[in-house]
Amino acid sequence: MLGEKGDFITSPEISQIFGELLGIWFISEWMATGKSTAFQLVELGPGRGTLMGDILRVFSQLGSVLKNCDISVHLVEVSQKLSEVQALTLTEEKVPLERNAESPVYMKGVTKSGIPISWYRDLHDVPKGHSFYLAHEFFDVLPVHKFQKTPQGWREVFIDIDPQVSDKLRFVLAPSATPAEIFIQHDETRDHIEVCPDAGVIVEELSWRIALTGGAALVADYGHDGTKTDTFRGFCGHKLHDVLIAPGTADLTADVDFSFLRRTAQGKVASLGPITQHTFLKNMGIDVRLKVLLDKSNEPSMKQQLLQGYDMLMNPKKMGERFNFFALLPHQRLQGGRDQMNACQSKPFASPVAGFSELAWQ
Repeated sequence: MLGEKGDFITSPEISQIFGELLGIWFISEWMATGKSTAFQLVELGPGRGTLMGDILRVFSQLGSVLKNCDISVHLVEVSQKLSEVQALTLTEEKVPLERNAESPVYMKGVTKSGIPISWYRDLHDVPKGHSFYLAHEFFDVLPVHKFQKTPQGWREVFIDIDPQVSDKLRFVLAPSATPAEIFIQHDETRDHIEVCPDAGVIVEELSWRIALTGGAALVADYGHDGTKTDTFRGFCGHKLHDVLIAPGTADLTADVDFSFLRRTAQGKVASLGPITQHTFLKNMGIDVRLKVLLDKSNEPSMKQQLLQGYDMLMNPKKMGERFNFFALLPHQRLQGGRDQMNACQSKPFASPVAGFSELAWQ
């Protein structure tokens, strides 16, 4: 379902620059928070492994920076099929994979650059430790509850069989209140909303882990800040597809409500964003990286591919403004912590977070 021949295509499949800049983001955060001696890199829903491959290539290229750090990779993937594709993309062929279907760690191996890599079906099973988390186009696939405001109050939208046509589905309103209503804000002004309890559960887990052991989470997805209404849709062969027709044959998705993620994390950790993909990648230095790659490339077709990829990622009418970046960080990261003391100041200071402000190497 992924890629040009599938139902949808993602940023890492479009341009290597995307993953490289995310790799830089994680290294930048690791440096800004005191260069811990070890960290876990955890990705939720890694697709074909393309994005993680690009990130790990940057880690290898900046090996001199990371040489005293013990890094491990942890992938949260429920699909057996996709985990096999990820292993082909990421692991060293000469080192056989360890498989144990009964274990929470159902697969283990070593990446091409020699880093230990493990697979899990659930975030809960990933070891607790200083970690950087990545969720790229992950939250938008989680199921949502839809609600419509009526004269009787909020009513959940259900799916029912059409009484007139037996093999056709239709949307109906619940006759009375339903349990998922507890997720609606009492001051909600929209007349139609989508709520995603699963996203709340995952953000709570991430927030708890980051508050406890440090690190950060970076979320990249299409979404809104509590403003949109009906965004539930299907994609089949890169075209919009009626969600009620032929269930199971199309990719179903709903925009991420970042205001809900922020409220869920509040009090436990700090959050930044959402900001547009265009702004984030610009702050991360995409223009500089593009120029380096164009200067290195001798093939006209390669240059054209780089420019087309850049346009797809950055153009406001394409992915530039449709996609957003959002981060979860420990409170002390933004306030300045023990390991961020400036020699000239008695007070700690916080260095800016890359991507959400311009990247500055120190």
